[in-house]
Amino acid sequence: MGVTIKDVARAAGVSVASVSRALNGHENVTDVTRKRIVEVAARLRYMPNDAARSLITRRTHTIGAILPDLHGEFFSELIRGIDLAARTRGLHLLVSSSHGDADEAAAALRSMQGRVDGLLIMSPHADAGLLEANLPDSLPAVIMNASAGHSRYPTLSIDNHGGALAMTHHLIACGHRRIAFIAGPKGNLDADERLRGYHDALAAAGLAHEAMVLAGEFTEESGYAAGHELYDGAQRPDAVFAANDMMAIGCLFALTERDLVIPIDIAIAGFDDIPIARYVTPPLTTVRVRIADLGRSALIRLVAEMEAAGSSAAAPQILPCEIVVRTSCGQSFGPSHHSETTNRSPIAEPIDMPGRET
Repeated sequence: MGVTIKDVARAAGVSVASVSRALNGHENVTDVTRKRIVEVAARLRYMPNDAARSLITRRTHTIGAILPDLHGEFFSELIRGIDLAARTRGLHLLVSSSHGDADEAAAALRSMQGRVDGLLIMSPHADAGLLEANLPDSLPAVIMNASAGHSRYPTLSIDNHGGALAMTHHLIACGHRRIAFIAGPKGNLDADERLRGYHDALAAAGLAHEAMVLAGEFTEESGYAAGHELYDGAQRPDAVFAANDMMAIGCLFALTERDLVIPIDIAIAGFDDIPIARYVTPPLTTVRVRIADLGRSALIRLVAEMEAAGSSAAAPQILPCEIVVRTSCGQSFGPSHHSETTNRSPIAEPIDMPGRET
C-alpha cells in the first residue's frame, strides 16, 4: 500500500478535508497549515490518486484524439503538436485510430466515453449522423479536417483547395502544361478538395483539357505505382502534382528507377511538407501545412470549448497553406540548386500563359 491522504492528515495533525483543500489549491486554508501539509506530503512521498480525484471532480485531465491512421510523418507531427499543447495545460493525451473505417470510428468514439474530458476527431466518416449516434451531448469535441456542416461542433480545417490551386498555378508558371495529379482516397475531404483545386487552376489557365488524374491512397506504395503508370503511359506529363508528400516521394522513386531525371525530364510536387520532403533527392517542392500547429490549434480550441461548456459552436476555422519551392518542380534557382523559397499567399492569381514547346 502506498501513502494515503489519511496518512498525510495524521502526520500533519489535520483533517483529511484540510489536506484535500490544501493540495487542491483551495483558499480556505491558512498559509501556515498549507505549508505544513505540503511539507508532510513531500516527506511521505504522497502521490494523489488521480482515479479517486476524477470521481470527485468528474474530470480526467485527459484529452482524446481519434485519427484515421497513426502511420506516417503527417500523423506523427499532428500528435506531437496536440501533445505539446496538452502537456503545457496539464493534460494527458489518449490516441486511437479509426483505420479509415466507419465502424472503427464509431467504436473509437464509444471507447473514449468516460475516459476523456474532450475529444479531437479527424475522420472522413465523422458526419453528423455518426457523431450524433456515438458522441454524448455532454462531451466537448472539435472536428479536424471535416466539412463545415457540423453546426453542433467547431471545425478546424486546412485550406486544401487554396493550397492545391496555388501549387497548380505555380507549376503552370514554371512552364509546365501537361500536369498529372495523383489523387487521394475517394470520399476523403482533404483529397476531394485538393483535386478540386487542381481542376479549378487548370480551368482558369485554359488547360482543363490537359487534366490527367491517377488514383492514389495517400501512401508511398500508391505513389510508386502511379509513377510507373505515368512512365508507361502513351503521353508523359511535364509535371506531377501528388495530393500528399508520401505519394510524391513514392512517385519520385518510381520515375528515378526508370532513369528519368527530376526535374529535367519531369517535375514533381507534393502537399503537406512532411519533414522528409526536404531531404529526398531532389528536395521536394510542396504545399506546406504547419502540421504541428494544426494539432496545437485544435487542442487550444478544444480547451476553450471545455471551459465554456454549453456554448454554441464557433465559426469554422480554416488554416492557410503556403507553397515551398524546392528543386523538384524545375524552377530555376541560379547557381545553387538547393534553394528554398516560400510563397505565403495561399491563393495564386490565375495565370494566362502559353504552354512550352514540346
